[in-house]
Amino acid sequence: MQTTQNKNGKSLIMTKILYAVFFSLLVFMMPACNKDENQAHLSVRMTDAPANYDAVMVDVQGVEVTGEGGAAVMLNTSKGIYNLLDFTNGVDTLIAAGDLDAGTISQIRLILGTENSVIVDGEVFPLSTPSAQQSGLKLQVNQTFAAGVSYYILLDFDANQSVVLQGNGTYQLKPVIRTINAAVSGSIKGSISPISLGTVVTATSNGVSYSTIANLNGYFMIPGLPAGTYDITVTPALPLLPITITGKTVVIGSATDIGIVIFN
Repeated sequence: MQTTQNKNGKSLIMTKILYAVFFSLLVFMMPACNKDENQAHLSVRMTDAPANYDAVMVDVQGVEVTGEGGAAVMLNTSKGIYNLLDFTNGVDTLIAAGDLDAGTISQIRLILGTENSVIVDGEVFPLSTPSAQQSGLKLQVNQTFAAGVSYYILLDFDANQSVVLQGNGTYQLKPVIRTINAAVSGSIKGSISPISLGTVVTATSNGVSYSTIANLNGYFMIPGLPAGTYDITVTPALPLLPITITGKTVVIGSATDIGIVIFN
């Protein structure tokens, strides 16, 4: 009988420990699951118009975005030398991406290295860069990015205008770039009441589901959603019961606010 009691006591202690570990992990994970609630995601892609050269090689070293108040964010950049003429007639390539605080983006800075060149009739010529652009080519954007929405900026080079033949037979790179801005996703946001630790929020459209966990304040956001109609299921911890909200529309470039989900 004593042995049984000891076993039951040990089992109870182990159960309490497992619950403590489980809820500690939930508390640790929830801020991470909602870390993007005030951020937008930005991808920067590059394309070019056809040009009368064999190749135009551009040394991309960094992409920096400047937001409100002059705060700058360096995106994760795929550094390398790109042949602009590989990305013509609707073809483009991803050169940088990252998350940034929602708000107005004033400009993007394209940072080029020194390994720029042009190939003319099979001969390679280095492309010098004007001193005013050596710290990075500044491109005006002036677009407001919403939290939870994914955007892309397309840098449309004009290689014919960007490569300038000098009087001494050398070539200079004076990039002429048009920026094209677009949103590519939307989001769903809201909050729960009362706050229930570990509440899971799932949005489903056409059989595809996206999930997050409400944070310690009861707030949630599911970012990066394609446009469509979604059913949202909010599943709190027991004894509270799940609530499903149907037919919420997500539009590209905006956040769909479902308000406060109240558990009875």
